[in-house]
Amino acid sequence: MRLDLSPRAHRSPWLAALSPVIAFVAAIAIGGVGVSLLGVSPAAAFLTYFVTPLSEVWSLQEVALKAAPLALIATGLAFCYRADQWNIGAEGQFTVGGLAGGWLGVATHGAEGFTLWILPAMLLAGTLAGLAYAMIPALLKVKLGVSEILTSLMLVYVAELLLDYMARGPLRDPAGYNFPQSVSFDQAARFPYLMEGDTLHAGVLISLAAVVVAALVLARTLFGFEIRVVGASPRAARFAGFSGVRLTLAAFAVSGGAAGLAGVTEVAGRLGQLQPTIAPGYGFTAIIVAFLGRLSPPGILVAALVIALTVIGGEAAQIDLKLPFDLTRAFQGLLLGLVLGADVLSRYRVRLVPGGA
Repeated sequence: MRLDLSPRAHRSPWLAALSPVIAFVAAIAIGGVGVSLLGVSPAAAFLTYFVTPLSEVWSLQEVALKAAPLALIATGLAFCYRADQWNIGAEGQFTVGGLAGGWLGVATHGAEGFTLWILPAMLLAGTLAGLAYAMIPALLKVKLGVSEILTSLMLVYVAELLLDYMARGPLRDPAGYNFPQSVSFDQAARFPYLMEGDTLHAGVLISLAAVVVAALVLARTLFGFEIRVVGASPRAARFAGFSGVRLTLAAFAVSGGAAGLAGVTEVAGRLGQLQPTIAPGYGFTAIIVAFLGRLSPPGILVAALVIALTVIGGEAAQIDLKLPFDLTRAFQGLLLGLVLGADVLSRYRVRLVPGGA
Protein backbone atom coordinates (compact mmCIF):
# COMPACT_ATOMS: atom_id res chain seq x y z
CA MET A 1 0.00 0.00 0.00
CA ARG A 2 1.13 3.53 -0.67
CA LEU A 3 -0.21 7.03 -0.21
CA ASP A 4 -1.36 8.84 -3.31
CA LEU A 5 -2.31 12.49 -3.71
CA SER A 6 -5.02 13.31 -6.23
CA PRO A 7 -6.11 16.89 -7.00
CA ARG A 8 -9.50 17.86 -5.68
CA ALA A 9 -12.03 18.64 -8.39
CA HIS A 10 -13.28 21.60 -6.38
CA ARG A 11 -11.29 23.35 -3.66
CA SER A 12 -13.54 24.71 -0.94
CA PRO A 13 -12.86 28.43 -0.40
CA TRP A 14 -13.86 28.03 3.25
CA LEU A 15 -11.37 25.21 3.74
CA ALA A 16 -8.66 27.24 2.01
CA ALA A 17 -9.34 30.25 4.24
CA LEU A 18 -9.56 28.25 7.46
CA SER A 19 -6.54 25.99 6.88
CA PRO A 20 -4.07 28.41 8.58
CA VAL A 21 -6.42 28.70 11.55
CA ILE A 22 -6.72 24.92 11.79
CA ALA A 23 -2.94 24.62 11.57
CA PHE A 24 -2.50 27.20 14.33
CA VAL A 25 -4.94 25.40 16.64
CA ALA A 26 -3.19 22.08 15.92
CA ALA A 27 0.19 23.66 16.68
CA ILE A 28 -1.12 24.94 20.02
CA ALA A 29 -2.47 21.48 20.88
CA ILE A 30 0.82 19.78 20.02
CA GLY A 31 2.76 22.50 21.85
CA GLY A 32 0.56 21.95 24.90
CA VAL A 33 1.57 18.29 24.97
CA GLY A 34 5.23 19.27 24.75
CA VAL A 35 4.88 21.80 27.54
CA SER A 36 3.15 19.27 29.79
CA LEU A 37 6.04 16.84 29.23
CA LEU A 38 8.33 19.57 30.58
CA GLY A 39 6.26 19.72 33.75
CA VAL A 40 4.43 22.98 33.03
CA SER A 41 0.67 23.45 32.92
CA PRO A 42 -0.50 23.92 29.30
CA ALA A 43 -3.10 26.43 30.52
CA ALA A 44 -0.42 28.52 32.25
CA ALA A 45 1.78 28.34 29.17
CA PHE A 46 -1.11 29.42 26.91
CA LEU A 47 -1.84 32.42 29.13
CA THR A 48 1.83 33.42 29.22
CA TYR A 49 2.37 33.02 25.49
CA PHE A 50 -0.83 34.47 24.07
CA VAL A 51 -2.75 36.43 26.71
CA THR A 52 -0.26 38.17 29.00
CA PRO A 53 1.52 40.06 26.16
CA LEU A 54 -1.84 41.61 25.22
CA SER A 55 -2.53 42.91 28.73
CA GLU A 56 0.21 45.55 29.03
CA VAL A 57 0.87 48.64 26.93
CA TRP A 58 4.64 48.08 26.82
CA SER A 59 4.23 44.48 25.63
CA LEU A 60 1.77 45.56 22.92
CA GLN A 61 4.38 48.02 21.70
CA GLU A 62 6.99 45.24 21.68
CA VAL A 63 4.67 43.05 19.63
CA ALA A 64 4.25 45.86 17.10
CA LEU A 65 8.01 46.51 16.96
CA LYS A 66 8.76 42.85 16.23
CA ALA A 67 5.85 42.43 13.83
CA ALA A 68 6.80 45.45 11.70
CA PRO A 69 10.06 44.09 10.18
CA LEU A 70 8.53 40.62 9.84
CA ALA A 71 5.57 42.00 7.89
CA LEU A 72 7.80 44.16 5.68
CA ILE A 73 10.22 41.34 4.82
CA ALA A 74 7.44 38.77 4.33
CA THR A 75 5.52 41.13 2.04
CA GLY A 76 8.59 41.37 -0.20
CA LEU A 77 9.10 37.60 -0.08
CA ALA A 78 5.49 37.11 -1.18
CA PHE A 79 6.35 38.61 -4.58
CA CYS A 80 9.13 36.04 -5.05
CA TYR A 81 7.16 33.05 -3.82
CA ARG A 82 4.09 33.97 -5.86
CA ALA A 83 6.35 34.07 -8.93
CA ASP A 84 7.77 30.63 -7.99
CA GLN A 85 11.17 32.13 -7.08
CA TRP A 86 12.75 30.99 -3.82
CA ASN A 87 14.57 33.79 -2.06
CA ILE A 88 15.84 32.25 1.19
CA GLY A 89 18.37 35.02 1.82
CA ALA A 90 16.22 37.82 3.22
CA GLU A 91 18.27 37.68 6.42
CA GLY A 92 21.36 38.69 4.45
CA GLN A 93 19.52 41.40 2.53
CA PHE A 94 18.17 42.71 5.85
CA THR A 95 21.72 42.81 7.23
CA VAL A 96 23.22 44.55 4.21
CA GLY A 97 20.42 47.12 4.20
CA GLY A 98 20.99 47.86 7.87
CA LEU A 99 24.74 48.13 7.29
CA ALA A 100 24.37 50.53 4.35
CA GLY A 101 21.89 52.78 6.13
CA GLY A 102 23.84 52.55 9.38
CA TRP A 103 27.07 53.53 7.63
CA LEU A 104 25.40 56.76 6.53
CA GLY A 105 24.19 57.32 10.09
CA VAL A 106 27.78 56.97 11.34
CA ALA A 107 29.20 59.12 8.55
CA THR A 108 26.85 61.99 9.38
CA HIS A 109 27.37 61.77 13.13
CA GLY A 110 27.81 65.26 14.55
CA ALA A 111 26.58 66.99 11.37
CA GLU A 112 25.17 70.47 11.86
CA GLY A 113 22.81 72.67 9.89
CA PHE A 114 20.14 71.13 7.68
CA THR A 115 19.91 67.45 8.69
CA LEU A 116 16.38 66.46 7.66
CA TRP A 117 17.79 64.68 4.61
CA ILE A 118 19.75 62.12 6.65
CA LEU A 119 16.98 59.69 7.62
CA PRO A 120 15.38 59.57 4.14
CA ALA A 121 18.86 59.05 2.65
CA MET A 122 19.49 56.20 5.09
CA LEU A 123 16.21 54.55 4.09
CA LEU A 124 17.08 54.89 0.41
CA ALA A 125 20.60 53.54 0.94
CA GLY A 126 19.31 50.52 2.85
CA THR A 127 16.64 49.75 0.27
CA LEU A 128 19.10 49.96 -2.64
CA ALA A 129 21.68 47.86 -0.80
CA GLY A 130 19.15 45.10 -0.09
CA LEU A 131 17.95 45.26 -3.70
CA ALA A 132 21.48 45.01 -5.07
CA TYR A 133 22.32 42.10 -2.78
CA ALA A 134 19.21 40.23 -3.91
CA MET A 135 20.25 40.74 -7.53
CA ILE A 136 23.26 38.44 -7.04
CA PRO A 137 21.28 35.19 -6.76
CA ALA A 138 18.73 36.47 -9.27
CA LEU A 139 21.36 37.15 -11.95
CA LEU A 140 23.15 33.89 -11.22
CA LYS A 141 19.89 32.06 -11.84
CA VAL A 142 18.81 33.78 -15.05
CA LYS A 143 22.31 33.89 -16.57
CA LEU A 144 23.87 30.63 -15.37
CA GLY A 145 20.97 28.58 -14.07
CA VAL A 146 22.38 28.45 -10.54
CA SER A 147 19.88 27.54 -7.81
CA GLU A 148 18.68 30.72 -6.10
CA ILE A 149 17.97 28.74 -2.95
CA LEU A 150 21.62 27.91 -2.36
CA THR A 151 23.12 31.23 -3.44
CA SER A 152 20.68 33.41 -1.51
CA LEU A 153 21.17 31.28 1.62
CA MET A 154 24.98 31.28 1.43
CA LEU A 155 25.04 35.04 0.94
CA VAL A 156 23.41 35.41 4.37
CA TYR A 157 26.66 34.35 6.02
CA VAL A 158 28.70 36.68 3.85
CA ALA A 159 26.52 39.62 4.92
CA GLU A 160 26.70 38.67 8.60
CA LEU A 161 30.48 38.39 8.53
CA LEU A 162 30.76 41.72 6.70
CA LEU A 163 28.64 43.46 9.33
CA ASP A 164 30.64 41.84 12.12
CA TYR A 165 33.89 43.08 10.59
CA MET A 166 32.59 46.61 10.05
CA ALA A 167 31.16 46.91 13.58
CA ARG A 168 34.39 45.66 15.16
CA GLY A 169 36.69 47.52 12.79
CA PRO A 170 36.15 50.53 10.49
CA LEU A 171 32.83 51.66 12.01
CA ARG A 172 33.62 50.98 15.67
CA ASP A 173 33.21 53.90 18.06
CA PRO A 174 36.76 55.07 18.88
CA ALA A 175 35.52 56.34 22.25
CA GLY A 176 33.45 53.24 22.99
CA TYR A 177 35.93 51.48 25.32
CA ASN A 178 36.64 48.86 22.65
CA PHE A 179 33.04 47.61 22.56
CA PRO A 180 32.15 46.22 19.09
CA GLN A 181 29.58 48.84 18.16
CA SER A 182 29.36 52.14 16.33
CA VAL A 183 28.57 55.52 17.78
CA SER A 184 24.93 56.13 18.66
CA PHE A 185 23.15 57.85 15.79
CA ASP A 186 22.16 61.47 16.08
CA GLN A 187 18.47 62.24 16.49
CA ALA A 188 18.29 63.26 12.82
CA ALA A 189 19.29 59.70 11.86
CA ARG A 190 16.64 58.02 14.01
CA PHE A 191 12.88 57.56 13.79
CA PRO A 192 10.86 59.75 16.14
CA TYR A 193 8.75 58.02 18.79
CA LEU A 194 5.03 57.94 18.17
CA MET A 195 4.38 58.66 21.84
CA GLU A 196 6.74 60.42 24.21
CA GLY A 197 8.44 58.10 26.68
CA ASP A 198 7.47 54.91 24.81
CA THR A 199 9.42 52.57 22.55
CA LEU A 200 7.08 52.53 19.55
CA HIS A 201 8.67 54.56 16.74
CA ALA A 202 7.46 55.84 13.39
CA GLY A 203 9.29 53.10 11.49
CA VAL A 204 6.36 50.73 12.05
CA LEU A 205 4.26 52.96 9.78
CA ILE A 206 6.54 52.02 6.88
CA SER A 207 5.52 48.39 7.24
CA LEU A 208 1.83 49.29 7.28
CA ALA A 209 2.27 51.41 4.16
CA ALA A 210 4.19 48.60 2.43
CA VAL A 211 1.39 46.12 3.13
CA VAL A 212 -1.19 48.49 1.62
CA VAL A 213 0.94 49.24 -1.45
CA ALA A 214 1.75 45.56 -2.02
CA ALA A 215 -1.92 44.60 -1.79
CA LEU A 216 -2.81 47.21 -4.41
CA VAL A 217 0.06 46.20 -6.70
CA LEU A 218 -0.80 42.50 -6.58
CA ALA A 219 -4.52 43.08 -7.06
CA ARG A 220 -4.73 46.07 -9.41
CA THR A 221 -1.61 46.24 -11.62
CA LEU A 222 -0.30 44.37 -14.65
CA PHE A 223 2.86 43.51 -12.74
CA GLY A 224 0.81 41.86 -10.02
CA PHE A 225 -1.16 39.93 -12.63
CA GLU A 226 2.05 38.73 -14.27
CA ILE A 227 3.38 37.58 -10.89
CA ARG A 228 0.23 35.56 -10.26
CA VAL A 229 0.19 34.00 -13.73
CA VAL A 230 3.86 33.01 -13.69
CA GLY A 231 3.47 31.44 -10.26
CA ALA A 232 0.29 29.54 -11.22
CA SER A 233 1.34 28.38 -14.69
CA PRO A 234 4.77 29.24 -16.16
CA ARG A 235 3.79 27.68 -19.48
CA ALA A 236 0.67 29.84 -19.76
CA ALA A 237 2.78 32.87 -18.89
CA ARG A 238 5.16 32.10 -21.75
CA PHE A 239 2.25 31.79 -24.17
CA ALA A 240 0.98 35.17 -22.91
CA GLY A 241 4.34 36.73 -23.73
CA PHE A 242 5.42 37.37 -20.14
CA SER A 243 9.18 37.41 -19.67
CA GLY A 244 10.28 34.95 -17.00
CA VAL A 245 13.71 36.59 -16.76
CA ARG A 246 12.28 40.06 -16.26
CA LEU A 247 9.82 38.87 -13.65
CA THR A 248 12.51 36.93 -11.79
CA LEU A 249 14.68 40.03 -11.56
CA ALA A 250 11.72 42.22 -10.60
CA ALA A 251 10.51 39.82 -7.89
CA PHE A 252 13.98 39.60 -6.35
CA ALA A 253 14.34 43.37 -6.55
CA VAL A 254 11.12 43.93 -4.64
CA SER A 255 11.99 41.23 -2.12
CA GLY A 256 15.54 42.45 -1.51
CA GLY A 257 14.51 46.09 -1.38
CA ALA A 258 11.85 45.35 1.24
CA ALA A 259 14.32 43.36 3.36
CA GLY A 260 16.94 46.09 3.09
CA LEU A 261 14.40 48.72 4.07
CA ALA A 262 13.44 46.61 7.09
CA GLY A 263 17.11 46.41 8.05
CA VAL A 264 17.72 50.14 8.05
CA THR A 265 14.40 50.64 9.84
CA GLU A 266 15.68 48.40 12.61
CA VAL A 267 19.02 50.20 13.07
CA ALA A 268 17.42 53.66 12.81
CA GLY A 269 14.65 52.68 15.19
CA ARG A 270 15.11 50.15 17.96
CA LEU A 271 18.94 49.87 17.89
CA GLY A 272 20.11 53.39 17.10
CA GLN A 273 23.60 52.14 16.18
CA LEU A 274 25.41 49.37 14.33
CA GLN A 275 26.26 46.19 16.21
CA PRO A 276 27.89 42.90 15.13
CA THR A 277 24.40 41.40 14.87
CA ILE A 278 21.26 43.33 13.97
CA ALA A 279 19.02 40.55 12.59
CA PRO A 280 17.64 38.20 15.28
CA GLY A 281 16.41 35.75 12.65
CA TYR A 282 13.87 38.12 11.12
CA GLY A 283 14.70 37.06 7.57
CA PHE A 284 14.13 33.38 8.24
CA THR A 285 11.09 33.89 10.49
CA ALA A 286 9.55 36.03 7.74
CA ILE A 287 9.38 32.90 5.55
CA ILE A 288 7.02 31.38 8.10
CA VAL A 289 5.05 34.64 8.23
CA ALA A 290 4.72 34.75 4.43
CA PHE A 291 3.25 31.25 4.17
CA LEU A 292 1.16 31.57 7.32
CA GLY A 293 -0.35 34.68 5.70
CA ARG A 294 -0.99 32.71 2.47
CA LEU A 295 1.26 35.11 0.53
CA SER A 296 -1.42 37.78 0.86
CA PRO A 297 -0.31 41.17 2.26
CA PRO A 298 -3.29 41.52 4.67
CA GLY A 299 -2.82 37.92 5.79
CA ILE A 300 0.91 38.53 6.24
CA LEU A 301 0.21 41.46 8.54
CA VAL A 302 -1.99 39.27 10.75
CA ALA A 303 0.55 36.44 10.67
CA ALA A 304 3.37 38.82 11.63
CA LEU A 305 1.41 39.95 14.67
CA VAL A 306 0.75 36.33 15.68
CA ILE A 307 4.40 35.31 15.33
CA ALA A 308 5.56 38.45 17.16
CA LEU A 309 3.12 37.57 19.93
CA THR A 310 4.69 34.13 20.28
CA VAL A 311 8.16 35.70 20.49
CA ILE A 312 7.18 38.13 23.26
CA GLY A 313 5.24 35.36 24.99
CA GLY A 314 8.22 33.03 24.64
CA GLU A 315 10.47 35.56 26.34
CA ALA A 316 7.95 35.87 29.18
CA ALA A 317 7.65 32.07 29.46
CA GLN A 318 11.42 31.80 29.66
CA ILE A 319 11.40 34.09 32.71
CA ASP A 320 8.16 33.14 34.44
CA LEU A 321 7.84 29.43 33.61
CA LYS A 322 11.52 28.58 33.03
CA LEU A 323 10.70 27.21 29.58
CA PRO A 324 13.54 27.26 27.01
CA PHE A 325 13.21 29.88 24.28
CA ASP A 326 14.06 27.16 21.77
CA LEU A 327 10.54 25.91 22.44
CA THR A 328 9.25 29.06 20.74
CA ARG A 329 11.43 28.41 17.69
CA ALA A 330 10.22 24.81 17.59
CA PHE A 331 6.62 26.04 17.74
CA GLN A 332 7.22 28.38 14.80
CA GLY A 333 8.76 25.58 12.75
CA LEU A 334 5.91 23.25 13.67
CA LEU A 335 3.43 25.93 12.67
CA LEU A 336 5.04 26.31 9.23
CA GLY A 337 4.94 22.55 8.67
CA LEU A 338 1.30 22.33 9.67
CA VAL A 339 0.33 25.31 7.49
CA LEU A 340 1.99 23.73 4.45
CA GLY A 341 0.41 20.37 5.28
CA ALA A 342 -3.04 21.91 5.66
CA ASP A 343 -2.59 23.69 2.34
CA VAL A 344 -1.72 20.40 0.63
CA LEU A 345 -4.74 18.65 2.14
CA SER A 346 -7.02 21.47 1.01
CA ARG A 347 -5.78 21.00 -2.57
CA TYR A 348 -5.40 17.22 -2.75
CA ARG A 349 -7.15 14.11 -1.51
CA VAL A 350 -5.04 11.48 0.24
CA ARG A 351 -5.78 7.90 -0.78
CA LEU A 352 -4.33 4.51 0.03
CA VAL A 353 -3.70 2.61 -3.18
CA PRO A 354 -2.29 -0.91 -3.61
CA GLY A 355 1.18 -1.26 -4.97
CA GLY A 356 4.81 -0.78 -4.01
CA ALA A 357 6.75 2.43 -3.50
